[in-house]
Amino acid sequence: MSKLAIDESSLLSADHVRALLEWIQEASSGAVFPFLASVAGTALSPGEAASIRVQDVTLPDGEFGEVLVRAGKGRRAPVSPDIVGVLRRWIDEADLEAEDLLFPAERGGPLASSEYKRAWRQAREAVLSPDEVQAGLGEQVSSLRDSCLDRWLEAGVPVWGVAEWAGVSASWIALRYPHRFRLEDAEIDWDHLEEILRLPDIPER
Repeated sequence: MSKLAIDESSLLSADHVRALLEWIQEASSGAVFPFLASVAGTALSPGEAASIRVQDVTLPDGEFGEVLVRAGKGRRAPVSPDIVGVLRRWIDEADLEAEDLLFPAERGGPLASSEYKRAWRQAREAVLSPDEVQAGLGEQVSSLRDSCLDRWLEAGVPVWGVAEWAGVSASWIALRYPHRFRLEDAEIDWDHLEEILRLPDIPER
């Protein structure tokens, strides 16, 4: 197995993510909750999310939106309707303008990693079981990105689509999440396969 591979059991489940974010929403202030919710729902890295500006997001009410990641070659990633709602409320609440950072610190400038990491550490201790904490489940904030990418794959998004949204290669995705590419889990239409592989009739001599 590749050193890049992440074990399925070490991924945060959708229920874990939901419970952790609910705790953070209640316990934190400022941009911390919308920041972490966005990482969880768009698979941006924390560093990428910290550099996003209001003008980089398209947030139609009740529909999928889009975030423009300008780092590297640039890419666009989907924003689910739930996260769209979170961001629309946050932008209104913080009275942000188009050119402003989407997740500014309370005193201006980018949100400090120490701030959201502290909230994440506290949420893990409050929400996860002692065994889960001891096992290192969700130890890094970037676990939210891994969980999002895995759920996209589980939902049936083609690997090349997930790779494009994440800003990585399809081979990286396959190596990172091998449990999503087990042959025994694939549904193969054997009759169709036989049909397309059938050779033309060859007359006997």
